[in-house]
This record gives sequence, C-alpha cells and structure tokens, in this order.
Amino acid sequence: MAEALHIACPECGTVNRIPTARLSESPKCGQCHAPLFNASPRAVHDANFQTLIQHTDVPVIVDCWAEWCGPCKMFAPVFEQAAKTLEPDFRLLKLDTDANPQTAASLNIRSIPTLVALHNGREVGRTSGAMPLAGFLQWARQFAS
Repeated sequence: MAEALHIACPECGTVNRIPTARLSESPKCGQCHAPLFNASPRAVHDANFQTLIQHTDVPVIVDCWAEWCGPCKMFAPVFEQAAKTLEPDFRLLKLDTDANPQTAASLNIRSIPTLVALHNGREVGRTSGAMPLAGFLQWARQFAS
C-alpha cells in the first residue's frame, strides 16, 4: 500500500492526503474538519459523485437503490453494518437512483439494488440483488487494495 492515500471528504469534497499508517486513527478533513470515515455509508449525489470516486485511493462501493424498492430496503441494514467492518479500508456510498438520474445513467444502472465496486475511478466489479452480510463482505473484500 502507498505511504499516503488521497481521500476526498464526503462533506466538502476537499482531497486530503492521509498517511497510510494513520488511516485507522479517525482522520478528519483538513478543510472542514468533518470525519473522513464514520463507519456508516455516505449519501452521494450527482454533484459530488465524480470527486468522491476519482480522488479516493481506497476502493469505493456504491449501493444503487431507490426508496420504493423492497429488496433495497432489506439490504440497507446489511450495507450499514458492512461499513462498520470495511471502513476505512473501503469507502461505502449510497446512491438514490431516482434522485440522481445522471449518475445512475453513467453507471448504467438497469436494476436495483446494484452494487458497484470502483477503484481509482474505474469500475472493477458489479453485482445485483440483496445479499446477506457474510456474502457481501466476501464479495467486497476481493477488491481490497
């Protein structure tokens, strides 16, 4: 792993340079002082999606969902629990596909829930459908840096 990682702040978008050895010490944004990781998925929007995926050196997993989707609602607690286990080695984001059609289209989302794994701004994996926590963690960890 690199000596330092670039992590985009999910609150203000500032790109922070964090020494790899300090990643697990709850780093904060140098600009807005918000925690860079909070053991919880962060909502992503059309306006901040590209910044968060292109300027974050850890793998990013995006849960593409919609409010009306039953399987999405069933998977939400699993994704929330996974964040507690996977962060800060991963960034977990939630994309409401109805509220953010531009990003959903750019990701070619055809069904929900869909999970998209990205690394350095490029898609490295995708799966559709809800899954149990153990299955999701196993799927996600294959994309570890």
